[in-house]
Amino acid sequence: MPSVKIPKKSTFVDMTPFVDVAFLILTFFIMATKFKPEEPVEIKTPNSVSTRELPESDALQVTFDSTGRVFFGVLSQKDQEKLAVIRHINDTRSLGLSEAEMKNFVRTPSIGVPFSGLKQLLSIPQEDQKNFKQPGIPLDTLGGELLYWIRDAVGTFSGKKLQYLIKGDNNAKYPAFKQVLIAFKKNEIFKFQMITMLEDAPAGSELSIIRNREKAASH
Repeated sequence: MPSVKIPKKSTFVDMTPFVDVAFLILTFFIMATKFKPEEPVEIKTPNSVSTRELPESDALQVTFDSTGRVFFGVLSQKDQEKLAVIRHINDTRSLGLSEAEMKNFVRTPSIGVPFSGLKQLLSIPQEDQKNFKQPGIPLDTLGGELLYWIRDAVGTFSGKKLQYLIKGDNNAKYPAFKQVLIAFKKNEIFKFQMITMLEDAPAGSELSIIRNREKAASH
């Protein structure tokens, strides 16, 4: 009996539509994603265990590195709010900033220069500022210039609930932290959040049990 030959079917699959869709999705995420600008100083924060997420808007952040240099930044998703802050500073401190320089402030992640050097910093394009050595905002036992940055920023966001963040290097000396606290206290700000490097909760702890339950529920 002759054997029956089963006709072979082509296994070719046209992947062109799938590739087109993949490129469309990739293009969407590239266009929609807002990348965080590079900070002017590298900070190695201490570790901690916490369940609180850091805010991305409506917050003021003070950063200080291992040498005690202090930087100030405004976290806001609205460019107009950042622009309002620098205009307020420009008026109260009589800095003589141009409109272009004030708009450059919006794209600058944090400021670490005296008021006298602010015009020079903001005249540099944001992508080139990483090559500019910022000496830090002057501090003293009365709060220094940081006091005015905080005061004017808070005044600009009047009526809005702000969060206050402090990000300090693990090797920083206490005097720098103390002077930052003075600037906050002079503005009657007594609650703030420390930015740290999050680590896993100790095994068997209440937080560890909660996190394990959340992971199990998500799968």
